[in-house]
Amino acid sequence: MREDFLSFIWQFQYFDAQNLRTSEGQSLQVISAGTLNQDAGPDFEFANILIEGVAWAGSIEIHLKSSDWQQHKHTQNTAYNNVVLHVVWEENQPIKRPDSTMIPTLILKDRVNPKMLYRYQALQSELGEIPCHRHFAQVKPLYQLTMLDKVLVQRLEKKGAQVLALWEANQKNWEETAYQLLAQNFGFKTNAAPFLRLAQNLPLKILQKHKGNLSQIEALLLGQAGFLEDMEAEILEKSYPKDTLREYRFLAQKYQLNTTQIHTQEWKFLRMRPPNFPTIRIAQFAQIINQNNNLFAKLLQAKPEDLKKDFRIKQSEYWQKHYHLGKQASKELSGMGMSSIENIIINTVVPLLAAYSQAKDEQAYLERAILHLENLPAENNKILKMWEELGLKVKTAFDSQALLELYKSYCLPKQCLSCSIGVNIVREGNR
Repeated sequence: MREDFLSFIWQFQYFDAQNLRTSEGQSLQVISAGTLNQDAGPDFEFANILIEGVAWAGSIEIHLKSSDWQQHKHTQNTAYNNVVLHVVWEENQPIKRPDSTMIPTLILKDRVNPKMLYRYQALQSELGEIPCHRHFAQVKPLYQLTMLDKVLVQRLEKKGAQVLALWEANQKNWEETAYQLLAQNFGFKTNAAPFLRLAQNLPLKILQKHKGNLSQIEALLLGQAGFLEDMEAEILEKSYPKDTLREYRFLAQKYQLNTTQIHTQEWKFLRMRPPNFPTIRIAQFAQIINQNNNLFAKLLQAKPEDLKKDFRIKQSEYWQKHYHLGKQASKELSGMGMSSIENIIINTVVPLLAAYSQAKDEQAYLERAILHLENLPAENNKILKMWEELGLKVKTAFDSQALLELYKSYCLPKQCLSCSIGVNIVREGNR
């Protein structure tokens, strides 16, 4: 058993409260269980109880064994001086305050329905990746939907916080932040880190000076990415690589970029189809930068259908026929596919809106982020397939993003008692 089960039992008072007595035999009545404390200190605050008819107001501390009080060194912590009741599964040691008075203790071991404990332990011992998969069908859709709404907002808050950290690092420059975030997601999962570094080492203001000249933007990006270094002699004889390298060397000296190049070894090509190679993605990214003014405003204000059109671009002619410098493709390489575009909207535009909502304290931007997700199809991966096997219909990106968060933050760490689905399953054992 984990302490969270006992905390859950106390919070919702799922125990036999008839003829309650402390371990010393004093009569006990719970007026208010208190408020769960998410910070350091006692587990519950602002509780109200009666002991032998005398009212006590203060904190409640939860432990599996009473000796845990000493193990956790609460006696030396003044934050625990206002604990009015020690709630334990079993008492193996009486606990005293610093003034040597006994701390009233309530033992719950024989007051909890065994079926609840059995259901909780079954969830915790489940070897499947989704602990509640055996009981999921029994849970009413209302509890499922309530949890999905909750975790989606949590996911957007987390993603928004990550964007805000990037924004702070950029001296609160939204345009630069949007550019870096977009770059990171052009790397998708495999090349996200080097793509972000590329954008951080090559400020947007430099690229904007060359808007309208795609070859120069490509030269800057490819050069800073390290792809123009150490080219073989036969490749350098060809016009595009030779001209691009010459252009880059001139611009790198002009903007003092030579010390911030990325090593080509940082980019991953293994087990990728050529359309997903980082060289192709950089060429597509160059086209996006070349074609768009006020990138942040566009990402913030555009509708999903307009963004899909804007991102439905083709890279330059050279990169339609080559997947690497000097290496010709067997067939023409297409532009951004729709699934890639939708992925970028989900992972760039939606977090950007969430971050802006937090920064400006304007709910409308968060609502727009949610609307984007509701109007985009669901992603497709093995985690979502597991949920579909349990009978959930994953139709939109709202569903898929919520289920990914539910899996990551609740299922994997088995935080079942913080999930309304898990709570419903355990609570059924009390009936």
